[in-house]
Amino acid sequence: MARGRAARGAPFVQAELLRAAHTARLAGLLRGEAAALRVVRGLRGARARHDTHRLAGLVTALHELLLTTARLAAADGDPTLVGTARQKYRPGGSLRVLGVFREPVISATGYGGVVTHLLGDDGRWFSVADVRPGGPARARAAGNATVAIGAATLDHARLARGGLLVTGATVSPDGRLGSGRGVRATPLPGATWTSEPLAHLFARPLADVVAERLAGAAPASAESGDALDPAGDPVGCDLVVVGAAGDHLLARELPRPATGPGGDAAARPDAGDDPAAEPTGPLIRLVPANSHPDLAHTDNLRRLASRPGLRLRVIGRLATDRAATLRPLAVGPVPGDETCTLRLPDAWLGRADLGYDRLQGTHLPPEDACPRPPDAHVGPDPLADSPLWRTRRLVELAVAGGRRAVAESGRGGDRTGAALRGAGMPGAAELCAALTAEADRRGRDAFGRLADPDPDSYARAWLATAVHLAATERVLVESSWRQREAPGAMLS
Repeated sequence: MARGRAARGAPFVQAELLRAAHTARLAGLLRGEAAALRVVRGLRGARARHDTHRLAGLVTALHELLLTTARLAAADGDPTLVGTARQKYRPGGSLRVLGVFREPVISATGYGGVVTHLLGDDGRWFSVADVRPGGPARARAAGNATVAIGAATLDHARLARGGLLVTGATVSPDGRLGSGRGVRATPLPGATWTSEPLAHLFARPLADVVAERLAGAAPASAESGDALDPAGDPVGCDLVVVGAAGDHLLARELPRPATGPGGDAAARPDAGDDPAAEPTGPLIRLVPANSHPDLAHTDNLRRLASRPGLRLRVIGRLATDRAATLRPLAVGPVPGDETCTLRLPDAWLGRADLGYDRLQGTHLPPEDACPRPPDAHVGPDPLADSPLWRTRRLVELAVAGGRRAVAESGRGGDRTGAALRGAGMPGAAELCAALTAEADRRGRDAFGRLADPDPDSYARAWLATAVHLAATERVLVESSWRQREAPGAMLS
């Protein structure tokens, strides 16, 4: 870490990291191997100045590598630190799965395709993927490509609104359905989002789901090459559109409906039917799941934002690095509301895949049909507008500029520490001060000459700061989902 991103991108440094990854592999430390390889990929992207390279991604990869190494060196008994090897498809028996939505995939390495997400009767998520070299063009075309499971003759568009009865199923550890020789699949009629098991996706408040996801984050296997994303599986919610801010759509979560007789979600009277029943939770920012111009995400969000008061049933992924933010993947009408919700074609079976299906004006209610919610006032973001950005800047400076850059940042006084202490963050202030001091510390040998600085002490100081930063940001994100505001306030 001593000389920053540019120096560490040198071939000999990458070779040392690759040697360390190979050593970890031989020792059976697969999580450490995967972490080292992610750092190498990040360094190569930085050195080659790839458009897809992000400094934040390299910081996360280095954080994971150093934290895993430190915990192993301390004889931490957590079995997840070892990691797991690539696991093959396992027998899954007979499965009945129902399509929920399809998601276009465009990777930074030139791959493109589609992943259709399905739900089992027991609430488990499954997927059928078709991702190959081809980029955006293939991602668009794959949305209607034939599904390669058994002898089932249907495409991804039909599967996302249908289902499969699979016998002799094979399933990967992350829920992907295999298409081996012994697999047999029979198409099934689809189910709407108001019938079980799909209706169960909308049964819990988002704040509870966020708290569970952030508290339960754990490392994944070496197969994925990434730590487990706290966003995890998609989540569902019912929202009312408030307006737009740039290319973002602003919405509030509708109150939880009361459970009808027998607990059937389809029989629940929607609490949002009464226009006077106004949501009071935090404003939720909906951002495009993929902003590539060849996909429909951005255009669809822009069209939805043109109808303030519109009520939506949304399935998306949590953006756990931003305050109260959701990345929507599919939308549908709110049950029990025929006036202020979507009016989708019958063939769409009550939902639109935001990456593929393009919403039209006829799919929206008339402009005067929905009561307009109060205008939203843009307020401070508890994450982006807090002094914590100073800690992140110092952590990223250490990765981008190296030890000398961190030391130079402290020459003009402890402005970072003063700002953090003034905001009630003394722990962050002390860690930043310790990192800056360690970056500038150089001992002397027996003859009084300056000696090389201790790289281990500097790495420990950086890791302590990065761990504290990640934990604090996670707390702020969770708290942003639990805020109860007046309708005129929002998260920026």
